[in-house]
Amino acid sequence: MKQRSAGSRVFEALLRLIERAGNALPHPATIFLLLALATVAASAVASWVGLSALRPGTGELITPVNLLTVEGLHHMLEKTVTNFTSFAPLGTVLVALLGIGVAEGSGLLGTGLRLLVLAAPRRLLTFVVVFAGILSNAASEIGYVLLIPLAGVIFLAAGRHPIAGMAAAFAGVSGGYSANLVLGTIDPLLAGLTQEAAHIVDPAYEVNPAANYYFLTVSTVLVAFLGTWVTERIVVPRLGCYSGPKQSNGELQPLSAAEKRGLRWAAVVVLAFAAVVLLGVLPEGGFLRDLKTGGILRSPLLTAIVPFIFLGGALAGVAYGLAAGTMRSDADVMKAMGKSMETLGSYIVLVFFAAQFVAYFNWSHLGLIGAVKGAELLQASGLGGIPLMLGFVLLSAAVNLLMGSASAKWAVMAPVFVPMLMLLGYTPELTQAAYRVGDSVTNVISPTMSYFALILASVQRYDSRAGLGTLIATMLPYTLAFLLGWSLLLVTWIALGLPVGPGAGLRLAG
Repeated sequence: MKQRSAGSRVFEALLRLIERAGNALPHPATIFLLLALATVAASAVASWVGLSALRPGTGELITPVNLLTVEGLHHMLEKTVTNFTSFAPLGTVLVALLGIGVAEGSGLLGTGLRLLVLAAPRRLLTFVVVFAGILSNAASEIGYVLLIPLAGVIFLAAGRHPIAGMAAAFAGVSGGYSANLVLGTIDPLLAGLTQEAAHIVDPAYEVNPAANYYFLTVSTVLVAFLGTWVTERIVVPRLGCYSGPKQSNGELQPLSAAEKRGLRWAAVVVLAFAAVVLLGVLPEGGFLRDLKTGGILRSPLLTAIVPFIFLGGALAGVAYGLAAGTMRSDADVMKAMGKSMETLGSYIVLVFFAAQFVAYFNWSHLGLIGAVKGAELLQASGLGGIPLMLGFVLLSAAVNLLMGSASAKWAVMAPVFVPMLMLLGYTPELTQAAYRVGDSVTNVISPTMSYFALILASVQRYDSRAGLGTLIATMLPYTLAFLLGWSLLLVTWIALGLPVGPGAGLRLAG
């Protein structure tokens, strides 16, 4: 047996430590409950010690609000329900998932992904698998439960190592989580949290769900090429030839006549829907333009993108379902919507406690005071925009190893870093873009990522000896390549002064 090097033993020990630390964390909802209680206690301590700060620009004295008082108790009790119901990400995710639930429940999303990989030329197979993984992010968990196992079957059918195919798909689905050509449910969710955090400094600031669209579109191409390169140059040679079971019960089936018919009708409906949207936006005075200015920037297409995601997904799903025979009545449509809501039980519990924490954090003024103090420290450090953003990317990547949920992490980090960087002149949209880079790159090596165990079980179908270390060792090259490549793209973006999305520049005006 080959003797492992000292460096390899140290690295494996570190991975075991990370795994134990991640497993030791309580449920994310419990974390938010503890953070809410800690905020109440911290507000009292900050008030007692006389902590304060001067608001930049106005010179206004900011003092903490003590929530550990009778008045504070009454306020928290009276606002418990409205804190929850008015929490920005809640409604956006629920509405978007209703439409996507129809598209998924009808079979449209699964069939579309199969078509994408089946139609790929052999020499482009890896690129298409990674690219399809990135696109699947718009459809919630379908990439994890369908595309990754499917990629193993596809690679095996092509005479290649199935685990290499699964690694490529996993890299796209999870490592490229924040890259896409279309908006998904995560975009309005993060934008809502960013807007809530921006209100600590500017109560009128608005962040639209397409705030990072330009940056993430270019990131899609970058991640697809990097994922392909790592697969072909590192993962495939490392895995070698496959000699395991052939998994004959998992053959990839071509599309049936009904599925093809469903896709054709879905495409017709999507094109018709897109034509109506363009008709409302492109002409001067279009019915979807801003009523006050006649512009596109503040039009419903950008400020209310969630209903468009709902309508597009629902209409395409119904068209596919009726044509393919997977949906026969309105009851089937409503059943698909209901099934998509069934998966949100734990999310709604998490949101309840997250909403209380965010509200307490805002009321106490601790976020604003912390932002001012942090901004003063950052200003004194002399670091410019690029080092600051790179440091934030690395911090986000590190935190992601111990806390898998993108929204849960951002709900904790946004109230601190968004206002802090706003006070240094950087837009919330740029801060969100930097966070999304760091949050994505370590997904594929994070044992706390919710689907990590599922992926490991899928890998073990082809290698019964595979364990946590096997999967992490396979995916680590993707993390390193994505971190380096994506960070360089962010640096280039900042250096060129390009907007990260529609109406989302890099620096705040004034």
